[in-house]
Amino acid sequence: QVQLVESGGGLVQAGGSLRLSCVVSGSIFSINAMGWYRQAPGKQRELVATITRDGSTNYADSVKGRFTISRDNVKNTVYLQMNSLKPEDTAVYYCNADVRYYDRDYIRPADSWGQGTQVTVSS
Repeated sequence: QVQLVESGGGLVQAGGSLRLSCVVSGSIFSINAMGWYRQAPGKQRELVATITRDGSTNYADSVKGRFTISRDNVKNTVYLQMNSLKPEDTAVYYCNADVRYYDRDYIRPADSWGQGTQVTVSS
């Protein structure tokens, strides 16, 4: 009933920039918080940034000042602008959304995840 599709990952040199996008689709009633997480090889998934529906943001200390999260509530899309990338930013980046969706006569919650997009930063 809910799908999240990320795009924008790739290979970039240290100091470069990338912009990730994540579109939420399906029988959407509302989307509350949205966020980006990442998982590097051999490590646990960690929070990168989150944004509430009204635009309040939260960042991991490791990305503050370099990454910016934003969203378009009309397009059901969340973005992550990543600047001054470092090799330690290399990971699979996952989009997450707290969604309410229509299920026949009901509105149900779903903590939804995308499939991930690879970001590789070379030194």
